[in-house]
Amino acid sequence: MYVRYTVHVQKGNKNIFKVVHVTSEGPIVFSPGLMDLLADSREVIRNDGLLLLQQLTKGNTAIQKIVAFENAFERLLEIITEEGSSDGGIVVEDCLLLLLNLLKNNSSNQNFFKEGSYIQKMKSWFEVGDDNSGWSAQKVTNLHLMLQLVRVMVSPVNAPGATASCQKAMFQCGLLQQLCTILMATGVPADILTETINTVSEVIRGSEVNQDYFASVNAPSNPPRPAIVVLLMSMVNERQPFVLRCAVLYCFQCFLYKNQKGQGEIVATLLPSTIDASSVSAGQLLCGGLFSADSLSNWCAAVALAHALQDNLTQKEQLLRVQLATSLGKPPVSLLQQCTNILSQGSRVQTKVGLLMLLCTWISNCPIAVMHFLHNQDNVPFLTGQISENLGEDERLVQGLCALLLGICIYYNDNSLENYTKEKLKQLIEKRIGKENFVEKLGFITKHELYSRAAQKPQPAFSAPEHMLFDHEFTKLIKELEGMITKAVLKSSEDEKKEEEVKKTLEQHDSIITQYKELIREQDCQITELKEQVASLSSQSETLQNTVTQQFSQIQQHRDQYNILKLKLGKDSHVNGLQPEERSQLREQLEELQRQNQLLQTQLTDRDSLITSLVRDTFRTCSWIRCRLSERAGVCLQEVELLRAQLQSQSAEITELQREKQELLRAPDATVRVFQKEVMEKELASASSTAAVMQTEKNQLQQELQESKKEQDDLLMLLADQDQKILSLKHRLKGLGETVRYTGFLGGVRSSSVLFLVSI
Repeated sequence: MYVRYTVHVQKGNKNIFKVVHVTSEGPIVFSPGLMDLLADSREVIRNDGLLLLQQLTKGNTAIQKIVAFENAFERLLEIITEEGSSDGGIVVEDCLLLLLNLLKNNSSNQNFFKEGSYIQKMKSWFEVGDDNSGWSAQKVTNLHLMLQLVRVMVSPVNAPGATASCQKAMFQCGLLQQLCTILMATGVPADILTETINTVSEVIRGSEVNQDYFASVNAPSNPPRPAIVVLLMSMVNERQPFVLRCAVLYCFQCFLYKNQKGQGEIVATLLPSTIDASSVSAGQLLCGGLFSADSLSNWCAAVALAHALQDNLTQKEQLLRVQLATSLGKPPVSLLQQCTNILSQGSRVQTKVGLLMLLCTWISNCPIAVMHFLHNQDNVPFLTGQISENLGEDERLVQGLCALLLGICIYYNDNSLENYTKEKLKQLIEKRIGKENFVEKLGFITKHELYSRAAQKPQPAFSAPEHMLFDHEFTKLIKELEGMITKAVLKSSEDEKKEEEVKKTLEQHDSIITQYKELIREQDCQITELKEQVASLSSQSETLQNTVTQQFSQIQQHRDQYNILKLKLGKDSHVNGLQPEERSQLREQLEELQRQNQLLQTQLTDRDSLITSLVRDTFRTCSWIRCRLSERAGVCLQEVELLRAQLQSQSAEITELQREKQELLRAPDATVRVFQKEVMEKELASASSTAAVMQTEKNQLQQELQESKKEQDDLLMLLADQDQKILSLKHRLKGLGETVRYTGFLGGVRSSSVLFLVSI
């Protein structure tokens, strides 16, 4: 069933009414010419079609898919190009809004857009000239929507695989390079610059190739400076707009996301061996922002530096080497100690939160950093004092972060400092704070209203500078550590000892498994080597076999040639006649051969007589065995028949007794019935036992019969073997030219045996 709706769209002073049909489930049933409105040569109809599709595609995934697969992307991009791209008018804006409706939160359409190579066609939108003065409001709007389209394709909320493929396509077609050109251009409006920074951020986020390219981009200054340094200068500058500073922070975070190489480069600019006094580095800008008078700069620099340490143990240890010169005449102070010094000086809440987030990120999962932090005797008393005090609502978050920092010191403590082992820190918490109070203060972090906002998406989105308290990646760290720290603080020493024993046992098992794995790996290598050796030897064997075959054929050829020559020489000797000495030698050889022949004849005669006697004895034995088997089989058959007749008679008696028993049961006298029943039951039991005995005897006789059959089969096999031997000797005698009179006897035996078996 279809429902008819009238869609009202207003454009300027015009009122447009379109009638469409919608099913009860929601999908639109388009009329055949609805999508053709975009290709209409009359601009008024085409533009009205754009407005109609905008209204229909808002928030309806099914309609968005239908429109996309009706070739809407191709037609919309053509209209944008025809209308002048970013310099176009309101029609370009309508096309871009429709594209946003089709692509936003619609993975199917995004994949279709990417597979259709439409990303490559977006590059021409961002070609701006050197003169960027006097941008019209419509151009700013168009370019802003175009940047949003790029961000939709690489949004962090998309599937990681889809985002990565779009990022790769944008780099390969030059779209990222074009965006970086706008980023470094002069005269670009502030809101376009801000959106461009956010767009570049998401194009490079998590993409190693794109991050490496962004690191190589330089600003057109004299001398040239890296784009990262120029952007950080804007972030720590309090005179820059708030949204621009947030965008720069997001860009820096995306540059370092899953980029250990970039993290190492940023930390390296802080190390003493790489500091260049003649130029400003990213590390110097971050340190300057970290200790400036502007609390927002403190927070942004702390979060940016924390991202340089995220999930990177090497850089956490490297940053411990950084030394700062606080004032003339005083020794340098480590960066770690300077952060705790600023905390203890009573800074603003935003500054404290930023520094505490930096410290928590720094020392988490890094026992060496924990040891350096605990080495300062003032740090633990400061944290316990902050946690135990009853502060106002604004300071609750600071208390929770202090509890988190102290919990990290317990959880990742390697007990290298005697005064601040795990057990002593837990005792200190129990005495000065209380375990329950400590856990309660730790829970203040996740209960804060701004915590859930920051946990939703990576981009910093704050309505005002004072709301800038939480970082998205730090919320992940809190989720990971809160439960573990709570268990570590509430756990008793006995439980910890048990866990340590279990860990040691597991480590031992792991070491054993590792040893076995190495052994298996070595054996695999040996097996591989042996297989290679076998293959090599097999190939060598084949080669040698081929060589032997060739040599054998050559020898055979030489033999044939030799025989031919020998025959030729023999003919020549016959023609010329034999010498007397040669004749005497031949005569002697002939006599010797005759003597050997007579000897062989004598031996053959002896063997023939022996074979005849063996055949006669074998035949007699087989006849005797056949008679015995026949007699025994006949006896067994008679006994079986006798037992079968007895069983039948017993069965008849049992049937008769059962019938009489039933008749007696029906008799009137109960006493007689009982007595007769007992007599009949005894007779029945006696008959049953007799039948069972006879059945047993029958089974035994059948078993003996089977054994007799088996013995007969064995004898037949022996006779067959004997017959085979006699036949072989017969063939040998025939081969020697003797006359053989024996014709064999096994055929008769076999036929009589078969008749005997059939009779059984």
